[in-house]
Amino acid sequence: MKINLRNYNYLRVFNASPQVRVADVDFNTKHILSLLNTAGHEKADICLFPELAISSYSCNDLFFNSSLLEAVEQSLDLIKQESKDIDSLIVVGAPLRSSGRLFNCAVAINKGKILGIIPKKYIISTNEFYEERWFSSDVDRRFDTIKINNDLIPFGGDIIFQSEERPDVRIGIEICEDLWAVKPPSLDLCLAGANVILNLSASNELLSKSDYRRELVTTQSARTLSSYIYSSCGAGESTTDVIYSGHLINSENGKLLCETRNFDFDSHYIISDIDLEKIYNARLKNSSYGFEQPSFDYRILKFSIGDKITDNIYREFAKNPFITENEDKADDLVREILDFQSTALAKRLLHINGKSVVLGISGGLDSTLALLVACKTFKKMNLDLKNIYGLILPGLGSSDRTNSNAIELNNNLGITSKTIDISNAVNSHFIDIEHDPEEMSIVYENSQARERTQILMDYANKINGIVVGTGDLSEIALGWSTYNADHMSMYNVNSGLPKTVIQFMIKTLCNWKEYSNINDILSDIVDTPISPELLPINNNEIQNTENIIGPYEVHDVILYYFIKHSYKPSKIFFILQRIFKEKYTDKELINWLEIFFKRFFSSQFKRSCIPDGIKIGSVSLSPRGDWRMPSDTIGKVWFSEIEKLRSQL
Repeated sequence: MKINLRNYNYLRVFNASPQVRVADVDFNTKHILSLLNTAGHEKADICLFPELAISSYSCNDLFFNSSLLEAVEQSLDLIKQESKDIDSLIVVGAPLRSSGRLFNCAVAINKGKILGIIPKKYIISTNEFYEERWFSSDVDRRFDTIKINNDLIPFGGDIIFQSEERPDVRIGIEICEDLWAVKPPSLDLCLAGANVILNLSASNELLSKSDYRRELVTTQSARTLSSYIYSSCGAGESTTDVIYSGHLINSENGKLLCETRNFDFDSHYIISDIDLEKIYNARLKNSSYGFEQPSFDYRILKFSIGDKITDNIYREFAKNPFITENEDKADDLVREILDFQSTALAKRLLHINGKSVVLGISGGLDSTLALLVACKTFKKMNLDLKNIYGLILPGLGSSDRTNSNAIELNNNLGITSKTIDISNAVNSHFIDIEHDPEEMSIVYENSQARERTQILMDYANKINGIVVGTGDLSEIALGWSTYNADHMSMYNVNSGLPKTVIQFMIKTLCNWKEYSNINDILSDIVDTPISPELLPINNNEIQNTENIIGPYEVHDVILYYFIKHSYKPSKIFFILQRIFKEKYTDKELINWLEIFFKRFFSSQFKRSCIPDGIKIGSVSLSPRGDWRMPSDTIGKVWFSEIEKLRSQL
């Protein structure tokens, strides 16, 4: 399927470290041009090469030689001519003369024309670096233009490059040490609107330096709310005293997209499709970004890039964007979340001098995690686990499997377990409200949910405790709860966790030694179909939530991108297609997308009065914290877009 990257606000960046030989301008130019051909084939919007790539970085006193400098200017002319048909902004490093000074420059080329030249600001002369011996700083330049091959070119660090066709594409440039300085130029560049920062570098290798460099680049992308693209020179540079690896790094708003560090002598490159909409929305939501102003005015130079129609995308989409599924980090992640939850509950209990809690234990994922959190909390507070009351409340649709798991879980954890069958109470209630129990409507289901909550609340009064809520973030988003029933508690420890994360946590806990006595129970709970168990079992088939509203793994992706990044339904659908292309049809994905938005917009009244609960990840729907929305909001804009998607199938 062909994709127009522009339609989804992606920008394709190609950053490379070409094969290089010291002071061999022809050789270096040849390999730069070869990489440009590859970039053109890959439909790159931006092509970035290292610091002083044309001459090589390690020329030392040869930088003073006119033969070398003239060869560099001839190379720029050749690159300019050969790149006429390459639909990209090309940025390459070169030493250039101006007004009796030599500058370490980034040269921006587009459609056969040199648009502008950026001189390096921070000239380093520390330890193995001697740049001040050869180069002047941007602060030392005398003019705003520089003459190259009879062309007068805009010159200076006060330049931002903006796409004519895509005004949202604004490119800022800094060179190597500029990033390592106390006040990098990229800070002002981003405040002036640059959302992609390019860094041409010649960073040599030392033990552990690559880790620091990676952290520096990703941190700067977070600090500037930008995409930071970094290209360093390769192993062909002189090894008289140091070595180079051609480290290439692409990052986006604090996240590493991809990198490579290659000690081979061949050219290498990486490609990323960066998400400008993600950056733009992050800036909209960040009040400190809007508060600040750049230190000075920038010149805006326009470049041209057309639409990029391609059949692939250089970007990874996590199946579960809320967490990393790296097995090496799973235990640490789960342990940290449990610490968050147990500390939050402990604070609430300390505040009210509470020593007892009540939970409804269903044998499902949510109540299981809430119970484990309660146990961890009581151990942290040196309280008796017997003061955790796990009430098992079987009703008209309860299954033997979940009931058995709930009983075994309570008994093995050493809490106080009590079973109260709600069937008689609910049937009596049906008589009171004149409801036919053969009519299994929403009244039939909600009556059971509210009966359970009444018991939990009253039992909490009886033992002078509080009801710990178990409902999760996915259910809060979808309104998949009964108002004033499982919707309500006195403190909810799961409100910051989507269903897929809770599932991931329970699955991880199955292998923990400290839970060895319940590992098998936890494993069976993970394998049990998700169900509210409010309808009678029919032909051994229990009520299945995901058969009704769709898979939680899909809804959680929608939730993440809608709330975290404010994406439109069309872009979310595009992402869903890439994540689930082997599993679900487009028709199914659109149906579930519609279900999510309809339920989300119709359920705000439930979110507006949810109990206190801890925020854990970057997405929260607390009406007191992250999410403000009127309950009577009209969702026509979103539904219309979904209908348009359906009509295009």
